[in-house]
Amino acid sequence: MEMFKEYILQNWILILLLGAFTIILATTAFLDKKTTRRTYILIASIFLLSISVFIEFYFENDISYKMLRLVLMAIRYSATPFIIAQILFALVKRLKAFVFIPAGALLILNVVSIFTGIVFSINDENKLVRGPFILGYLPFIVVGLYCAFLIYILVRRSNKRAMEIIPIAVLAVAFISGLIFPFLLGADFSKIFCPTIAVAFFIYYVFQILQLTKKDGLTGLLNRQAYYAETSKTHKDITAIISLDMNGLKKINDTYGHDAGDEALVTLAICFLRACKVNQSVYRMGGDEFAIVCRKTSEEEVIKLIDRIHELVDKTKYTCSVGYSYQKDGFMNLDELLKLSDERMYQDKAEFYKNKQ
Repeated sequence: MEMFKEYILQNWILILLLGAFTIILATTAFLDKKTTRRTYILIASIFLLSISVFIEFYFENDISYKMLRLVLMAIRYSATPFIIAQILFALVKRLKAFVFIPAGALLILNVVSIFTGIVFSINDENKLVRGPFILGYLPFIVVGLYCAFLIYILVRRSNKRAMEIIPIAVLAVAFISGLIFPFLLGADFSKIFCPTIAVAFFIYYVFQILQLTKKDGLTGLLNRQAYYAETSKTHKDITAIISLDMNGLKKINDTYGHDAGDEALVTLAICFLRACKVNQSVYRMGGDEFAIVCRKTSEEEVIKLIDRIHELVDKTKYTCSVGYSYQKDGFMNLDELLKLSDERMYQDKAEFYKNKQ
């Protein structure tokens, strides 16, 4: 009973946060079922890790529990990369389960270390001893690589705006603290690592909810409403509009089903985001129609952007038609600018189907 009481006192904020997270996840329903299910698993993993960490440190001064502590230490060192992999798996559409392979390999090494001490061990003075050479720091190295990959993927697939970059930065700080603070503050930091990750992920989720009115639920791109709202405020800075339209979406839907069509749209959206740089924003205008608004961008840069789009899309099994309009002074009517880029895009589409015959 005393042990349970102490766990509650140390982790009450975490319990409340994870409970609130679960309720919000169940009631907002802006994520698809698969992503929601993965997020529930992530929440459960953080909760179970908090229990494991508590028990490990509860018996840290009792040498008779040495084997139990080694097992729990292996769980702690293995759980962190698995949690980051789960975040990747939950947040990034189309990411395959192979993302868990490095975490699985580390798990095997940590289990072996219980009996051999190749990664960690506990000496006769009941103190942690790291394994030889780089092996003793392998859990931190694997976590560091996962963190770098997570931040890279999230930034690359974002619209590179403050409302998206801020929560990504919070996640980055949370994970970096888990890498640095154990060396600066000691092992006690592990006791607050779970709340740190939970808070960071909760903040990220809340920011995603706040952006619902501006983002397309399927692709994560800015939506049509965001296009009209934002272009009306910054029309003088807009130098070019690129219109894009996927080729053959109806055929994919009719032949393979709408799930295949959705996968095609998500794939193209990722290509468009990867091709864009600062001051270049991608919008899903509806169906298979997209637009890229270029602010303070030269015509040469616009052409380079289109080349990058073609290069990335050519690596997929899909194709798209592209057209653009450009103005130098910023005084052309935006509707006319979009109409001109659409006309050129439809010319490109007509040429595509003509050559296909």
